[in-house]
Amino acid sequence: MNKYSFLDDYSEGCHPDILKTLADTNMTQQTAYGGDEYSERARGLIRQHLGNDTTPIYFVSGGTLSNIIGISSVLKSHEAIISANSGHIVLHETGAIEATGHKIIQVPSADGKLTPDGVQSALDSNAHFPHMAKPRLVYISNATEAGTIYSKEELSSLSKICKKNNLLLLLDGARLCTALAADNNDLTLKDVCEFTDIFWIGGTKAGALIGEAIVIPNQDLAEDFAFHIKQRGGLLAKGRLLGIQFLCLFENKLFMELAKYSNAMANKLSSAIVDCGYSLAAKTDSNQVFPILPNTLIEKLQQSFDFYLWEKVDNQHSTIRLVTSWATDEVQVDSFIGIVKEI
Repeated sequence: MNKYSFLDDYSEGCHPDILKTLADTNMTQQTAYGGDEYSERARGLIRQHLGNDTTPIYFVSGGTLSNIIGISSVLKSHEAIISANSGHIVLHETGAIEATGHKIIQVPSADGKLTPDGVQSALDSNAHFPHMAKPRLVYISNATEAGTIYSKEELSSLSKICKKNNLLLLLDGARLCTALAADNNDLTLKDVCEFTDIFWIGGTKAGALIGEAIVIPNQDLAEDFAFHIKQRGGLLAKGRLLGIQFLCLFENKLFMELAKYSNAMANKLSSAIVDCGYSLAAKTDSNQVFPILPNTLIEKLQQSFDFYLWEKVDNQHSTIRLVTSWATDEVQVDSFIGIVKEI
């Protein structure tokens, strides 16, 4: 029997509207390397949300590439990144950032988020110059690796301490759409554009086949950015593939519709698990759920479902991670809940 997967939010292909548009436009001739009409229209739609019609936007294929290009292109060789110790660039990118020659200064975080105090602590403990790498960029993700999201006040506070200390602020937006669609979110894309120097909007985890949109509010950083994309192997000849997908996602706010559904399925799982008397390792803000369950129940669930064993809690309990998507089958959600209720 095939197991149903809650491993990630990109197990399926893409939303049918995107697939149809790709097929319908397949034989039209377009300018290569992102100069096509679909990419231009997609940039225009995104800029409407940003409130700035000149913000540079570049499309690349994946999240790790977005981080590599975004970070390495703006740092000198002796400059370092401040990140939560659970940050994606710390744990899940195979040392890709370190491979570019830049040190990552890790800050402990219980909920995946950085705070101004955490940034200040990293600055205070890495100031023996020139014998230590110089902090220059702060890396955050929204939603975080723990599924939590930043409020407008939190992002504004981080922006202020970065500006005060001449630090750049980069936001990894692999799951930015689910963060913006969260019930308790008070951020907009316009706010993100205001408070960060560079960020990217994830398409891969938001209903696209592949693709991320790198946005550069600090336009001083955009000089020669296309050269960095090309040098890192990120400039697709058939850039239309990426532009068409973001055009579909941002037409009629499809990206928000899909993200809200993804979050709703996560909330349904989370609420039912809590109602059954189990606790969560992190609050369910977006489309990631981190229940702490007895190992016996986990073994039972593993007979029908795939998910990550996230962390051992004790000899009898472990934290698992469940991720929902735009395509999550609610029947399978109900089946998962049913097994939890049985035990």
